[in-house]
Amino acid sequence: MGVFGFLPRLRRGRHERAGFALYTTAAAAARDPFLFATIGVPDTLDGRYDALALCAFLMIDRVRLEPPPGPALAQAVFDAMFSDMDLALREMGAGDPTVPRKMRAMWEALHGRAIAYRAALVGGDQAALQAALARNVWRGMAVPEGGPAALARFATAQAAHLAGQPAAAFIAGTADFLPAQAAAR
Repeated sequence: MGVFGFLPRLRRGRHERAGFALYTTAAAAARDPFLFATIGVPDTLDGRYDALALCAFLMIDRVRLEPPPGPALAQAVFDAMFSDMDLALREMGAGDPTVPRKMRAMWEALHGRAIAYRAALVGGDQAALQAALARNVWRGMAVPEGGPAALARFATAQAAHLAGQPAAAFIAGTADFLPAQAAAR
């Protein structure tokens, strides 16, 4: 590293702080009790991951559309999410040799969900979004009546709400989600 090798690190650090703040906002939205108690997202480790994956996807997808530093900020949100997942796995007792494999599985799961959710949201295809949510959130479980439709309304409303927020707010690490009950109407 040269004399000025620290400069890219400083720039990345600014995005890391904002990315962490945006991830924290998405994580808080994913913990909204309405998602679990009313919509019926399973209150399990997998169900909580799927709620988090959905909210983090919505944040990342919104931010990545901005001109620079949007893509770098989206990457910082992604990195914050997976740093948090790494820490959570280790706190739950996952051993060092198993963590990379589990992290890869979670990354692949987020990537697959992002492709399906993005295609449905961009195309305005609520049926496809409901099907993707049912397949991912309730995999192998009984799907509660109206659950996928309510979660699709939640995702669509949150995407629209995030789209209405200015880029400057994201760059500053501030954004907000609607309360789940209001978004799922």
